[in-house]
Amino acid sequence: MAEKDFKTAKTEWRDVVLVCRKCSKKLDGGFGPGGDLTLKKALRKYLHLKKGKQGRKGGLIVTGADCFDICPKGGVVAVNTAQPKKLLIIPAGADLFEVKTRLGLDDGRRLKLVEPD
Repeated sequence: MAEKDFKTAKTEWRDVVLVCRKCSKKLDGGFGPGGDLTLKKALRKYLHLKKGKQGRKGGLIVTGADCFDICPKGGVVAVNTAQPKKLLIIPAGADLFEVKTRLGLDDGRRLKLVEPD
């Protein structure tokens, strides 16, 4: 195959998060305020990734991936491809701010500290 047959497509991605489709299907939701969203959908909503921001022009993409062969009970496997040696097993109902932090994503939001009584 000659070099001229290869083409590239540029992106502006800083991070690519892969979420296991098989785990998500087994769990059937478990994330978001009502617990009825998949991790992929809940993260997209939490990170304000609209259709236009999900494409090649956005800085972050959250997408489904084939099985990682870990198959945790009551959780979903996800990885930020910027940190490929660290597969994260996320339990159903996990706080999305903590998920975002553990995946190494920065959307500019900070944890709100609650003053003790």
